[in-house]
Amino acid sequence: MTHIVQQPTSESTDSPDRGPDEEFYTWTGKARRWMLKTLPPDKLLPETQPSYVASWIYVFGMGAIASLVVLIVSGVVLGLNGPSWWHLSSFGHFINSTHLWSAEFFFLFMVVHLWGKFWMASWRGGRLLTWITGVVAFAASIGAAFTGYLVQTNFESEWISYQAKDVVNATGIGAWFNLANVGQMFMWHIVLLPLAVAAIVALHVLLVRVHGVVAPIDAADTDTQLRDAVIPELHDKADK
Repeated sequence: MTHIVQQPTSESTDSPDRGPDEEFYTWTGKARRWMLKTLPPDKLLPETQPSYVASWIYVFGMGAIASLVVLIVSGVVLGLNGPSWWHLSSFGHFINSTHLWSAEFFFLFMVVHLWGKFWMASWRGGRLLTWITGVVAFAASIGAAFTGYLVQTNFESEWISYQAKDVVNATGIGAWFNLANVGQMFMWHIVLLPLAVAAIVALHVLLVRVHGVVAPIDAADTDTQLRDAVIPELHDKADK
């Protein structure tokens, strides 16, 4: 038997007053309801942040994202022009140096951000997945940096690849992950690992928007700014 569901009228569909509990009959409507309930526009693009975000410890995460953007843009330019360009062209030298130093700053900011959030216990208040995605992004970035060393196409990259190849062969995956194969390492470095890092970082930022920026551990329960931010752990303390 075919179940026919009456389609909602355009007036009810386009109405901005549709509540989050109203029934939807398509996966697109259900997905939209879930997204608007989980991440409303005021959370996705907030105009204000709590006052404690002015601390320097909250700056390094944004610094890592800014460095990642420069890293990807400079990497795209290098990938489009090829090794001979960045070895022989003066502008290629400049872009190659920009790519190198953006990677250095990216890891510097990311390590400080990671340690800062560790000592702040940033997994509090239902933020465990946020913490896990940050750690996974750090691990994927190490792989991207390692393959970057292997595609420099100079004596240093050749020495690193053949020294590390013995280690990889000892694990039994050398037949599928050949560090001496420059073309394969290029694919890992300029396509697969950057996409993985960018996707995990995007998910990490979305989770930060969903749960809010973690408050300092020693934040006072009576802080008006914290109460207005609706931080779950503070409300749990207040209820007790």
